[in-house]
Amino acid sequence: MKRILIVDDEAHIIRILKMSLERAGYEVESAPNGEKGFGILSESPPDVLISDIQMPRMTGEEMCKKIHSEIHDREYPIFIMTSRTEISHRKWAAEIPNLRFMEKPVSARELVSAINSYFESLGTDA
Repeated sequence: MKRILIVDDEAHIIRILKMSLERAGYEVESAPNGEKGFGILSESPPDVLISDIQMPRMTGEEMCKKIHSEIHDREYPIFIMTSRTEISHRKWAAEIPNLRFMEKPVSARELVSAINSYFESLGTDA
């Protein structure tokens, strides 16, 4: 079973996404901020990372930069959920391979579809 890590400080968003992803056949783990999320993925890398940007303790941007600089064998995609659409807020993302922005509010159906498409492109299923 493919494992997905959701990092977001809003419990209701985690709950909605988790329910949709589990229904689609994924195992889901979550963390309330980038610091805890980084700890989880350092120990056991997920198949997909979904993260908010604005969070306490360590933002999604800080977490992604840390992943890129410290975890060199990372091959999984990162889906960033954000309402920040300005180009200046996304410049940092150009350095990080396989990162995709999804504009908030994120549709759980759209997210599941994007993740399913990712695994289909690899020739694997959930």
